Amino acid sequence: MRIVSLLLALAMVVPAADIYYLLWFDTEDWVEPRSDDAAMRIALDLEKMGVRATFKVVGEKARVLEQRGRADVIRALSRHDIGYHAENHSIPPPPAMYMKHLGMLEGAQEFERREGQGVRDIERIFGVTPSCYGQPGSSWGPQSTIALRNLGVPMYVDEGTQVGFENQPFWFGGILHVFKLERFNMRAELEDESKIALATAKFDAAVTELEKRGGGAIHTYYHPTEFIATEFWDAVNYSHGRYTPPAEARSPNLRTKESSERAHRILLKFMEHVKSKPGVRIVTARQLMQIYASPVAPVDRVAARAQLRRSIDSMGPHSAADLLLAVLGMTPRYVDGPTQRKASQLAGSSIARELFERGKRDAIGYIDRHKRLPSHVWFGSQFLSLADLAATAAHDDGASAQVAVKRGELAFERRVASDPRAAFSWAIHPETFEAPELLELGRLQAWTLKPARLR
Repeated sequence: MRIVSLLLALAMVVPAADIYYLLWFDTEDWVEPRSDDAAMRIALDLEKMGVRATFKVVGEKARVLEQRGRADVIRALSRHDIGYHAENHSIPPPPAMYMKHLGMLEGAQEFERREGQGVRDIERIFGVTPSCYGQPGSSWGPQSTIALRNLGVPMYVDEGTQVGFENQPFWFGGILHVFKLERFNMRAELEDESKIALATAKFDAAVTELEKRGGGAIHTYYHPTEFIATEFWDAVNYSHGRYTPPAEARSPNLRTKESSERAHRILLKFMEHVKSKPGVRIVTARQLMQIYASPVAPVDRVAARAQLRRSIDSMGPHSAADLLLAVLGMTPRYVDGPTQRKASQLAGSSIARELFERGKRDAIGYIDRHKRLPSHVWFGSQFLSLADLAATAAHDDGASAQVAVKRGELAFERRVASDPRAAFSWAIHPETFEAPELLELGRLQAWTLKPARLR
């Protein structure tokens, strides 16, 4: 009887869910020297706790640390993980402004031109290629993903509203994103120690929810300057698109000593709770990249056809682009989304079999050559949009003399923000700034969007 009870108990055991916690710091204030000491103190305090964080460093901040002779700060941060947080952060124009009027490919080239030096300086000063990138404020643009791949930066770590997938990490533009975690993005407020209990309760609730989901990620972010200042350094100098010469930049108002000490205590108390939580593993961005599975995986062609017949959307761990490649008979690989949107220009409701097969071969040739999806596919002197091609190919039986043309519904576009002003609201952007062009490019690249799966 005892053996039977033991076997029943073992059968009821559910494997522990994998919960990963990422702590990161936007290390950006190159104006106020005391922010250097704040960053170093945070790095050393966390190291004593046995906690490694990710410090996303602005290129100008890294250079200023070098110019100030702060090898001690550089060493302290280097014992954690180093990411990248833009070339100069807030000196206009920030990324969304300079990419707004550029297409996907030209915008990627411009991002690389403007931001590449910062990545190279991080590599030179800290001795590592940044593990990740995150935009300054809400200054986001999908063109950055192509440039980041070229620069060898494999992850996007930040918080924003432009694109997301069920408040968990996802693949987009060939880059692993820890972005738009929303309720799984949390922090203890630095102004009131009595509210730590609220923060820890919120953290515990997030852990419980992810355990029910079977695992996932939580993140927290701060800025070292928050621990020494009562306002942000860039809002003082660059608010609403205003330009201040760097040599004339003014320091932010500073905290009192007691206020600063309180902020450090709150951080450490919150981290003590996170560290003590069973089943939670604290990781850096670099480690997280190894925890999530490869984005390229075999696709069941029958299931892919069925999904694209219903709607053009991701399916399990596969993006709409993955499904389309499978329906076209191509081997699994990563490809970018199209660079523009085209409406079908094809008279009639069907395409002759020989012409349809010729058009499919043309689409495959385009994808092989350009490593991205075409915006439209030619069938003789007329063409179908990419969405209509996907739907038509998914419905095709492969044998009929005439292939019925179907219209495709791009269901994945619901995961991209629709408000072009709210998505880019930031104190450094001009007050009326909006970027519908960037959201449209984001919708085009959402062909590549899919959830990240733990290994």
